[in-house]
Amino acid sequence: MNIGIVCYPTFGGSGVVATELGIGLAKKGHKVHFITYSQPSRLDFFNENIFYHEVSMPSYPLFQYPPYELALSSTMVSTAKYAELDLFHVHYAIPHASAAYMAQQIMKDRNIDIPFITTLHGTDITLVGKDSGFSPVVTFSINHSDLVTSVSEDLKRETFEHFDIRKDIKVIPNFIDLEKFKKQKKDHFKKAICPNGEKLLIHTSNFRKVKRVDDVVKLFDQIRQKLPAKLLLAGDGPERPNIERMCRSLPSCEDIRFLGKMEAIEEILSVADLFILPSEKESFGLAALEAMACEVPVISSNAGGIPELNIHGKTGFLSDIGDINSMLKNSLEILDDMNLETFKKNAKERATEFDIHKILPLYEDAYNETLRTYKKG
Repeated sequence: MNIGIVCYPTFGGSGVVATELGIGLAKKGHKVHFITYSQPSRLDFFNENIFYHEVSMPSYPLFQYPPYELALSSTMVSTAKYAELDLFHVHYAIPHASAAYMAQQIMKDRNIDIPFITTLHGTDITLVGKDSGFSPVVTFSINHSDLVTSVSEDLKRETFEHFDIRKDIKVIPNFIDLEKFKKQKKDHFKKAICPNGEKLLIHTSNFRKVKRVDDVVKLFDQIRQKLPAKLLLAGDGPERPNIERMCRSLPSCEDIRFLGKMEAIEEILSVADLFILPSEKESFGLAALEAMACEVPVISSNAGGIPELNIHGKTGFLSDIGDINSMLKNSLEILDDMNLETFKKNAKERATEFDIHKILPLYEDAYNETLRTYKKG
């Protein structure tokens, strides 16, 4: 198949999933055309089946804000025509689904019929999509998609709850490349960070308020009072300055390191003992899955789709949002040397259920189903 993938080229979950999906499809022989405003962060071109089409944004004094949706639709039309695409797969509803609908209508006017699939990832529904300024467009775009998928049952439920959706939504969970995300021999890393055998905790995110990174720091400060430990904070975002100021007020600050954005996060995960994800909302929890694949158990909130991934008492523990005392108790139980290896083993076993080689065929089936249905229509 010739597939056009539209996504955000960022470190966020939707961009990562879209990029890894495209790479996996290309390895299976499909031709994959990425369409976005800059090269996706995890994309490499060491595959003859991967192509990149940049959305050009001309600057005109007339526009206060660049009309990205129009430019995207135009690029989708030109790419579909010259690459002879079979379908579009757009990730994140805003503005990709509405741009895909516009592109589809333009192509129909030229006697070219191409279906599009929309994958819902999270904040496009749970945060941005609920805004009254976007809700009608999101609803329309979802209802006019030829197939809709979501990354968790919880996101599917919330979509139906908050929008007047008249289509079925197929749940296809996020996935992991177990060749990339696996425990590596990085003992020298662990020794450099934890020279005295301290336990190593880690959190990765885009440092938005919804991630509750302040809870990560509060939890670590209490853990640090109970046992020797270090904390790594990977990622960057709007809340980072506030978290840095918060850390400076704590006695445990010298044991906390800010790593910024990291390409090879699996190398750091390979030496971690515990992953902390206290988010207020997660539609799936891809960062937790990456940690689990590297044999790192998870302390998390019970928000959104996280319970569909993190099995309470087996791969880690779930707590109510903001319940630091519960998270402290559970963290200490995992970090006990009598329990730690069992939790690590369980985390790895759970991650294998989301192996890309198991999930990729689900997307291929969705593509074939869409093409069959579209042609009949």
